[in-house]
Amino acid sequence: MKKSVDQESDSSRPATYGGKGWQQRRTNLQQEIATGRLWHRCGYRSESSHLKEVVLSWPGEELAYSCAPDEMLMLARPDLAAIRNQCEKLAAFYESQGITVHLARPSAPPPPNFLFQRDLFWATPDGVVLARPAARQRAGEERFAAEALAKIGVPIVMHFRGTATFEGADALWLDKKTVLLGTGIRTNHEAARQLAAFLGELDIELLTTTIPERSQHLLGIVNFVAADLAVVHGGKVTPHLTALLAAKEIKTIVLPDDDELNFKLGMNFVTLAPGKIVMPSGAPRIKARLAAQGIEAHEIEVSEYLKAAGGPACLTGILRRE
Repeated sequence: MKKSVDQESDSSRPATYGGKGWQQRRTNLQQEIATGRLWHRCGYRSESSHLKEVVLSWPGEELAYSCAPDEMLMLARPDLAAIRNQCEKLAAFYESQGITVHLARPSAPPPPNFLFQRDLFWATPDGVVLARPAARQRAGEERFAAEALAKIGVPIVMHFRGTATFEGADALWLDKKTVLLGTGIRTNHEAARQLAAFLGELDIELLTTTIPERSQHLLGIVNFVAADLAVVHGGKVTPHLTALLAAKEIKTIVLPDDDELNFKLGMNFVTLAPGKIVMPSGAPRIKARLAAQGIEAHEIEVSEYLKAAGGPACLTGILRRE
């Protein structure tokens, strides 16, 4: 009588049924990402380690919307030609620093705020956490972000479910085992619950702090220039956040609540390496204050992005650091 597949010896069983030719996958996801063979390398566990790869959105015709800018969460209407020029110059600057730039060019027009890639994903060594923006005007941006990340070859390991809303600029690494999440109108408590569960599986602790009213993201209140040094918004940093940073032995540079901070977005910078940043032009007092602390600050013109209520930190999706 002919033997069934289950009765066959391993040597004669087809590989597809677990026979001799079957090869068990033995690497974990983080290892596969780190080698860059199966997945594109991504992730980081420090806000200030050397920047290696970023994602920028190429400004498209979606910026030619017909409604009032405020209805699109913007302060004024950007000029398309000018903002494209500024995008090209920022990309060229990053490349001059040895940073790989990926330009997201969606297959269909995304919502206008797709400009701000930092909000749309948050990269870990185990893959990318995809955002779920809170504003109706930004609903669906995550689908276009997923498309861009898939083209690069980056694994998406988490997407928020139910009523959770999350934006990447609300999540910051305090150290390799601790993440700080700002909760408010953009990232809610349900997202914090889901993110804590995910990070718990990676043995990473999630701390939360409440973002005050009239704020966008946590990144607009605290931004790291080194592992133990952060710049904070003097008008928005809370006692809870101050105490939390002190408990982690993180020193702070407190900037005054003035026009350079609020309208020129002088602390909306991207850290390139410890003690080295790129910041919006037009904030000389902030630049001088940082220089006095030994911080090397490069300036970039982002006036058209400021019209859309964002700066370099907002428009730069951080894909990988050392």
